[in-house]
Amino acid sequence: MKKIYIIHENREWTTHLTNRLEELGLPYEEWHLNEGIVPLTEAPPEGIFYNRMSASSHTRNHRFAPELTGAVLSWLEFHDRKVWNGSRALQLELSKVNQYTALEKAGVKTPKTIAAVGKENILDAAKRIGTTSFITKHNRAGKGLGVQLFHSTAALEEYLQGPNFEEPVDGITLIQEYIEAPEPYITRCEFIGGKFVYAVQVDTSEGFELCPADACQIGDLFCPVGEEVEEKPKFQIIDRFNDPILEKYEQFLQDNDIQVAGIEFIRNKNGEIFTYDVNTNTNYNADAEKAAGRFGMLELATLLGHELVKVSEKTLHPQK
Repeated sequence: MKKIYIIHENREWTTHLTNRLEELGLPYEEWHLNEGIVPLTEAPPEGIFYNRMSASSHTRNHRFAPELTGAVLSWLEFHDRKVWNGSRALQLELSKVNQYTALEKAGVKTPKTIAAVGKENILDAAKRIGTTSFITKHNRAGKGLGVQLFHSTAALEEYLQGPNFEEPVDGITLIQEYIEAPEPYITRCEFIGGKFVYAVQVDTSEGFELCPADACQIGDLFCPVGEEVEEKPKFQIIDRFNDPILEKYEQFLQDNDIQVAGIEFIRNKNGEIFTYDVNTNTNYNADAEKAAGRFGMLELATLLGHELVKVSEKTLHPQK
C-alpha cells in the first residue's frame, strides 16, 4: 500500500501532522533520520515523501541528520519518487547564504550580509558592513538561535573573545545590517503547496527565538499595567494579509521546487520589506491558529492526501 512518508528528526514537531493524517484516515510512515542506511542497491517504496529535516537538528544531538537526509533525497529523486521539499529545499534550509542569493535572484530584497569564517574575519566583516548596528547569526541555524545584536564593533570583539561566543556548526557566521522596525515585530508568511495560506505577526520584543512550534515556545509575553497583567500573545495571525511580496514569494518557491515554507520579513521605518529567512521545516502555532480558526497542519495533511491519490492513479494508469 502506498503511503505518505515523513522525513524528519524531531517527533515533537511532527506529531501535529501525524495527528491530522490519522484524523483524515491517511496511511503514513515516519522516517526518523538521526541514523540509518540508504540502500542504493534497492528501489524505494512507492508513495509521496515529505521532507521536514531541520537546520537546527544539531541542537538536538542529531548532528548528521541533514547529511543523511541529503543522501536519502538523492536516492528518492533518482528513482523519480514524488518528493515535497526535496534536495533544493534542503540545500536552502541548511544555508542562509544560499537563501539570500536565491531570494535576490528572484527579485526579493534581503538585508546587506557578509559571510565569514574565523573570529578576525568576523570582526573585519562587521567593519565592512557599513552600519553602526548589526546582527550576527549562524549560516546554518534554525529557531533564531545564535542571533546577537551589536551596536559597535568593540562590543562584537568582546563577544568574540569571551566565553559566550557560539561557534556555528558549519563554521560560517553571518554579519548582517540591523533593520530597525518602528514596532518590535516581524511577519512570517506560510505557504503550503507553494501557495500562500496566512501571515503571522511575531513579537520580537523579548528576543529572536522565533520558532512557532509549541515545543519551542518560551511562553507568552506579558505587559504589567499597575497590579494587573495584560496578556500579549507572541504569535498572531493577520486577518486578510495582502502584499505584492506574496507574488514574488510564490514564484521563488516554484523556481526552487519548494512546496512548504515559512518566509520571514521585517519592515523598516520607511515601510520597505527585507526578507531574511526561509524555513522549509515550518511549524504552526496552535494558539494563534485556534484564535484565527486557521489550521496549517490540517491543510497540509489534506494536500498530502490529494498528492497520494495522484501518485496512486499514476501507477494504475501510467499513460495519464
